[in-house]
Amino acid sequence: MLDLRQLRYFVAVAETEHVGQAAERLHISQSPLSRQIAQLEKSLGLTLFERSQQRIRLTRDGQVFLVESRALLQHADRLENLGRRLGRGEEGGLCIGYVADAIHTGILPGALRALHDAQPDVHIALYNLSPSAQFEGLRQRSLDIALVHQPPSADDPDLVAAPLFQDPLLLAVPAKHPLADKAEIVPGDLDGLPWVAIENAQDPAWRDTFIASCAAAGFTPDIRLDAAEPLTALGLVASGLGLALVQKSMASATTEDIEVRELPWHEGCVQLWAAWHHIDLRPVVTSFRATVLGTRGAE
Repeated sequence: MLDLRQLRYFVAVAETEHVGQAAERLHISQSPLSRQIAQLEKSLGLTLFERSQQRIRLTRDGQVFLVESRALLQHADRLENLGRRLGRGEEGGLCIGYVADAIHTGILPGALRALHDAQPDVHIALYNLSPSAQFEGLRQRSLDIALVHQPPSADDPDLVAAPLFQDPLLLAVPAKHPLADKAEIVPGDLDGLPWVAIENAQDPAWRDTFIASCAAAGFTPDIRLDAAEPLTALGLVASGLGLALVQKSMASATTEDIEVRELPWHEGCVQLWAAWHHIDLRPVVTSFRATVLGTRGAE
């Protein structure tokens, strides 16, 4: 059986690539840390690190094991949080999973503010997780509600969902670009221009999806740069490095170096859904779910 302490030691060494620095982070000495890592490798029958006099680095197998170790430790932390709340007999604790769009659209902050005004003693734990991890958390009951881009399958035996918000995509253009002053932008105006594409970590085919959506709208983008998230994309647009499609909720993050234009003929949007287990165990979960769903009208 895996030892969670050894997994935490492994993650610390993997992230620092230095036994001494990992030992300092963990507040232990180097020798027992090295022994614990060696015992973990022996119990797994797996070489996790390549070692040299200069440094220590993950093997290919170690890289795969690191991803799963982080996921397991995160779930263990949520489970421990749940157990402590139940042990204290708390009715008011909530574990909420979310994606970043739940924050800048205002959905999650608004719901949390309403909850705090009504029940200020409720303890909230927030977890920024992928949709698949959130769905698993709901099934394991280590999460109470999930805020995701897409709902679980309609025939899922455990989970149900409701749409919250549709965030239209707008065109972000450098302020000095000729399109910035154009009265009406049509698809042909965007054809072949340099673009900044925003990655979607949950969609392995995100680039193909983006290009297909542009083609469906009537133009072909010349993707010059990839951005990990919308704020990075806006920074690149402000520098004059390309155009980008960003959510309307991000418009407030633009600067004077960016013009944001609506494209009535482009139907792209980012969706946000709330998902939960079909069995509610505690009244606070039902109450918060109603608060979140109520934000649909407010937004």
